[in-house]
Amino acid sequence: MTINFAQFTPVTSFSGGLLIGLAAVVLILFCGRIAGISGILGGMLQRETRTEGWRIAFLLGLIGAPVLYVCFLPLPDISLAASTPLILIAGLLVGVGTRLGSGCTSGHGVCGLSRFSPRSLAATLTFMAVGFATATLLGLLRG
Repeated sequence: MTINFAQFTPVTSFSGGLLIGLAAVVLILFCGRIAGISGILGGMLQRETRTEGWRIAFLLGLIGAPVLYVCFLPLPDISLAASTPLILIAGLLVGVGTRLGSGCTSGHGVCGLSRFSPRSLAATLTFMAVGFATATLLGLLRG
């Protein structure tokens, strides 16, 4: 394994992780809610009018962060080797997995583990194991 030090960004990566953790702490302290995006977006789609304000603010923060980022730094170059239909199918599979797993990776990995949730530990270990297996298998297939 080699590290491309031109693309190695420990400071911005650490800062991003710190902001995610801070957002999760602020949301649970002030709203008593978990910062899992699937639950936040799902609540918006169910039109729970008494809790829409914080949900809208959270989603605007997710959208506004990249906009704020480009005010100071250029966006990294991103290239996707997959076709649009494959990306759409993958997105749908992620959505199905989110429903089956009772939450998304951010909800389980960041918020669930910090609350010592056994269900989140099982989910996160499953995400990681399947990710490792998939990366290993694809690496072997590519030769």
